[in-house]
Amino acid sequence: MSQPQTMSQKILSSRAGLPSVEPGAIVEAAVDMVLANDVSAPMMIRGFKEAGGERVFDPARVVLVADHFTPNKDVASALIVNEMSEFASSQRLEHRFEGGRSGVAHVLLAEQGLTLPGELIIGGDSRALTYGALGAFATGVGATDLAAALVTGRTWFKVPETIRVQLSGELGPWVGGMDIALALLNTLGPEGAHYQSLEFHGPLVEALSMEARQTISNLMVESGAKAALFPVDQATTDYLAGKAKRSWHSVAPDPEAAYSRTIELDVSGLEPLAARPHLPHDVAPAHSAGYEPVNQVFIGSCAAARLEDLRVAAKVLEGRTVHPRVRLMVIPATPALALAALREGLTETFVAAGGMVGPPSCGPCAGGHLGVLAPGEVAVATANRNYRGRMGHPGSRIYLAGPAVAAASAILGRLASPTEVVS
Repeated sequence: MSQPQTMSQKILSSRAGLPSVEPGAIVEAAVDMVLANDVSAPMMIRGFKEAGGERVFDPARVVLVADHFTPNKDVASALIVNEMSEFASSQRLEHRFEGGRSGVAHVLLAEQGLTLPGELIIGGDSRALTYGALGAFATGVGATDLAAALVTGRTWFKVPETIRVQLSGELGPWVGGMDIALALLNTLGPEGAHYQSLEFHGPLVEALSMEARQTISNLMVESGAKAALFPVDQATTDYLAGKAKRSWHSVAPDPEAAYSRTIELDVSGLEPLAARPHLPHDVAPAHSAGYEPVNQVFIGSCAAARLEDLRVAAKVLEGRTVHPRVRLMVIPATPALALAALREGLTETFVAAGGMVGPPSCGPCAGGHLGVLAPGEVAVATANRNYRGRMGHPGSRIYLAGPAVAAASAILGRLASPTEVVS
């Protein structure tokens, strides 16, 4: 008889062809999807060729997304995208995204129904954890592992222990997925979930939108997590209706599954938060996290550039004007989201307030394109990292926050809570 299993153990044992797996065991498992972007793809392609690869294991299960430096910002990035495009054509890949079809990979793949419950997904980017919001074991790996998986359709894992995260309470005004994520990072610290899975439970989960779940899973890599899985429930089923590109099967933990520990977070009374430079874990209420003047506000990235986030930002900005010192940049994560924002009038709100709306991409999140910071400049961003030099010059400073705090900060020209702007 197999031992009781967590969600991560069940997925890994299923893909390894084993009845059960124990934490610490090394397993070789079949992958359901391999993702690479314009940062990881060149090394992956090189490794694939050096390994003697001729055809990828399954053209329907390899995804290439140009999102970091698109539209091509220089000759070097143009060469990368061209290499990706030629590889996709030569391998007859079914899912390739560039130009007007591209967007931020970790939002785009979920939106396209390419990441599904119970699956094992690897990506050449640490934010692959995002797909755990849909009940997948999704994680980032290096280019060598990506290349090997392209050839064999398999990779290896050490089975992680799992931390149970119990979420309860009711969300207050202007509090969302980013605030929950920052509160958890503040509790966990940078290594609190090192090579462990997080599994979310509790009465609050049912009330969380899929957008909020994706934001939470996305940021958990900052605690060292290997994966961050939400239960497969009605919200999951509703989200995937009409989207899923493949059949899928729900996965749930056994009631007697063993966890390394339990973390409890009651969100009642939680305020809009911000992470201070230069750590995502240095968290405080937005109204008291810092008072220095802000030069740039970025609303975008794979952490918070979905329709729910854009609506929140627009609600704060509507009828108001961006501070004259502030550059406000809003980047919807995918073409579909950009179109929805346009149809709802959100884009008009952003532009009327004095903001810029950019093409679907990672934008300034990783400091490579669109909105690079100068020495001494301060930014508020709905991104997932605020390390020194992350968005430009090492002498710049970044606060992380949700869309409501970001929008309020754009108006007041300093880090601000939305309650200071909207009653």
